Amino acid sequence: MNPNPDDLLVLLAVSRSGKFTTAAQALGLNHTTVSRRIAALEKALGGRVLARAAGGWEVTELGAEAVGVAERIEAAVGTLGPEDRAPDPIAGVVRMTATDGFSAYIAAPAVARLRRSHPGLTVEIITVTRRALQQRSGLDLEVVVGEPQVHRAEAVLLGEYMLGMYASREYLAFHGVPGTVDELTRHQLVYFVDSMLQVDDLDAPRRLVPSMRDGLSSTNVFVHVEATRAGAGIGFLPCFMADRHPDLVRLLPSDFAELLPYWMVLRPDSMRRPAVAAVVHALQEETAAHRELLLARR
Repeated sequence: MNPNPDDLLVLLAVSRSGKFTTAAQALGLNHTTVSRRIAALEKALGGRVLARAAGGWEVTELGAEAVGVAERIEAAVGTLGPEDRAPDPIAGVVRMTATDGFSAYIAAPAVARLRRSHPGLTVEIITVTRRALQQRSGLDLEVVVGEPQVHRAEAVLLGEYMLGMYASREYLAFHGVPGTVDELTRHQLVYFVDSMLQVDDLDAPRRLVPSMRDGLSSTNVFVHVEATRAGAGIGFLPCFMADRHPDLVRLLPSDFAELLPYWMVLRPDSMRRPAVAAVVHALQEETAAHRELLLARR
């Protein structure tokens, strides 16, 4: 029994979002219809095309083969239209996760530039600081800190960035400027919530100055920057974010110069989509263009 092409396109939508409800909205269908189409496709193919995963659905090995066929159907349909105007293949929704700072200063301008040439492209950026997922249902790519250990995925090194200790000029005028690591321990740290930090590579301040007490903690690096500027303590901050503010002073750079890598993780099938490939290329170009800033060399 040959599968219905419409059912294959429904599977394609579910594979990209990881959720029946999101796929239904994108296709103009209801959740029940999507479920029924997937069931019909599995009956036609004689096996499961989707498997439950954390937070959604992942395609099975059979499902991946079916998705490949669905992509070719989508590409063929996309060639239809006025002869004098070829459709733009860089269109649709690309979903990604990245850290707060990378999202704001690298991903956002990269996507903005890309969309000037491809207005049919939509990019959803979820900001989060965590390890790479083993099940990335509904995500096309992730940008994480530290080399990821992943299966059934491609990991690409994007670049590196520097972190250092910072304090506001007003804070230093009131509390004094620490000249040594020992003197630094008399001050309080502005950084991530220790019990919620999921990335081992970001443990530098607790490793280098374990006796430094927490003053203000947050899961958001923009809070770290603004709390440091407000005088809540001494912040361990990405230099490319802190150096934008003339009221912040970097402290003891020879003792605190933590260099960390940004890695990009992709599902094996993601790069087959021109839109995802274009976003990946834009992120690589933007990271390379900001290399000196990321490494605190200017």
